[in-house]
Amino acid sequence: MLESYLTGLVVCGGIIVAIGAQNAYVLGLAVRREHHWWSAGLCMSTDLLLLSAGMFGMSAMLLAMPGALEVLRWLGVAFLGWLAAQALHRAATGRRGLDTAEAEGRSLTRVLLATLAVTVLNPQVYLDTLVLVPAVGAQQDSAAAFVAGAGTASILWFSLLAGGGALLSPWLARPTAWRLIDGGIGVMMAGIALQLAGGGLGEPV
Repeated sequence: MLESYLTGLVVCGGIIVAIGAQNAYVLGLAVRREHHWWSAGLCMSTDLLLLSAGMFGMSAMLLAMPGALEVLRWLGVAFLGWLAAQALHRAATGRRGLDTAEAEGRSLTRVLLATLAVTVLNPQVYLDTLVLVPAVGAQQDSAAAFVAGAGTASILWFSLLAGGGALLSPWLARPTAWRLIDGGIGVMMAGIALQLAGGGLGEPV
């Protein structure tokens, strides 16, 4: 059982640690201290739900409906392109340092909806949580322990993003630092959107 738990921890951890659209979005919220723990909690919950569903057979249903992945792919391209344009605009025009007014600029509902969109509109998240991870989990002695390990990896990682980003926010609160952050996030979001548009699903989530 311990071996299954550790395998789930390592496999899932290796997949989610790579900085992708979802992780970059949560990190950006954390640095701005903008409902970041709520966003991280939603990411954790979504991971646990999809991982559990994958271990109980939803992966077969998803593979039987390739059209669903195609629709998600183009929705993801559009949404990631919009996020990239916003970030690059902020990088070009600059913004003030992090202050209370800016941190309260968006409602919790809006932040959670954006977090959910970044998560569910990326087909890679389904290939990872419903196909790749369960394929490894099916070979383990304890499926429950494997899912627990995978879920632990998600909880640890998003907690690190939310807590670490907020902790570093005083050093990243300068306008120049935010231009670099927004520029990096914008370029990365645009790159992932182009990768999805080209049909490639090998990028991290």
